[in-house]
Amino acid sequence: MSSHKSSKPLLALPGSYGIPFFSSIYDRLQFYYFQGRDKFFKTRADEYKSTVFRTNMPPGPFMAKDPRVICLLDALSFQVLFDVSKVEKKDLFTGTYMPSTSLTGGYRVCAYLDPSEPKHAMNKKLLFSLLSSRHAHFLPEFHATFAKLFDGLDAGVGGPKKTAEFNSLNDVSSFDFCCRTYFGVDPASTSLGTAGPAAVTKWLAFQLHPLLVVGLPKILEEIFLHTFPLPPFLVKSDYKKLYNYFSSAASKVLDEAEAMGMKREEACHNILFATCFNSYGGFKVFLPEIMKWVGQAGEPLHQRLRDEIRSVVKAEGGSITVSGLEKMELTKSVVYEVLRIEPPVVYQYARAKKDFVLESHEASFEIKKGEMLFGYQPFATQDPKVFADAEKFVPGRFVGDGAAMLRYVYWSNGRETDAPTEGNKQCPGRDFVVLVGRLLVAEFFVRYDSFTVEIGTSPLGSSVNITSLTKAT
Repeated sequence: MSSHKSSKPLLALPGSYGIPFFSSIYDRLQFYYFQGRDKFFKTRADEYKSTVFRTNMPPGPFMAKDPRVICLLDALSFQVLFDVSKVEKKDLFTGTYMPSTSLTGGYRVCAYLDPSEPKHAMNKKLLFSLLSSRHAHFLPEFHATFAKLFDGLDAGVGGPKKTAEFNSLNDVSSFDFCCRTYFGVDPASTSLGTAGPAAVTKWLAFQLHPLLVVGLPKILEEIFLHTFPLPPFLVKSDYKKLYNYFSSAASKVLDEAEAMGMKREEACHNILFATCFNSYGGFKVFLPEIMKWVGQAGEPLHQRLRDEIRSVVKAEGGSITVSGLEKMELTKSVVYEVLRIEPPVVYQYARAKKDFVLESHEASFEIKKGEMLFGYQPFATQDPKVFADAEKFVPGRFVGDGAAMLRYVYWSNGRETDAPTEGNKQCPGRDFVVLVGRLLVAEFFVRYDSFTVEIGTSPLGSSVNITSLTKAT
């Protein structure tokens, strides 16, 4: 350990892992059922009077090699998770356990690779190239696919039930949008047909089930979801359908991958994962959260957004353009605020690659090589020592001088003010995701004046029902 140079007191890490095996099961039950996620962390932070402490994280025995982690709950300590000089991310995408590679064609895809591994840079370079080569298709494909979603909202709200399920419509539109934008091939025109969203959702569940609560009786969820891995062969046929689509639709991308020295088959599994897990899986969670927070904010925000969006669109000649989106300061801020207050990925993991000293706001702690670090992002990005009214949705938080606070927005596995590179683990599609969020808000308020929502929960986030729509006047 290097000499301690911080002005903050060097303290022993609080917390305990308890009795091997039994304590991890106890903590898992507290996490999922008896306390719930937020109370689980808050109770321990209050007990230890520290935002950094030791604990066990699910899933625990049989699924995780080692459930013991050092928990990071503040905006300062959380940032070490991005420092590749101090930590590594090998096989830590889903946390203390790793799904079977049988779910990804037998390959460790890019999300599970550390930047120190040669294949990481190659895979990420391919993804950067894909995004760059298709950027001209982002806006027209979004407009085309999400116009169908809006038609579905109109039909639902105007129908007998007087309500429309945003999530189910979003699943279809988001999958079609990703495929058409990245590859120019409508999945409905291929043998995959309309089966894509359901196949991906099932495949995602087989990777994430140790972390999900789906509403079954507790004993059944513990036995069938949280204790043992689900056998990959049960989703093999679904994955094969997806693979067949990508092997054909992404042929130009795969040609480029082979020219870079990658195996075509391995590249296809990586492209499939990036499209279905990272992109589609992200939009499956993120876009309903936008509708949730904007819908709950009500008419005052809706008026401000529609005034801004429509004035810019008019000045741009009647169309939504990239340059126009950049001028929509409130729209941008709203999207960043959703990413801050309810990030689509709530957990981040890393393993210390050397001994170092970690700092929180109040203290510093010795971290030993090999220890697992875990960050719960909603607490870090709602840190009251960084953000005023941290637990409130503040639409204009990042307007004007507030943009400086984007350095504390971490949803993309990095600071929003940093750039994704081949040498870090920040999401290569970071800017694309933010663009899509802005497009949803802009397209919506070109078409509608206002709306109301009812909010529920789903295994992956919020469920949003649209209960009224006021067409643009």
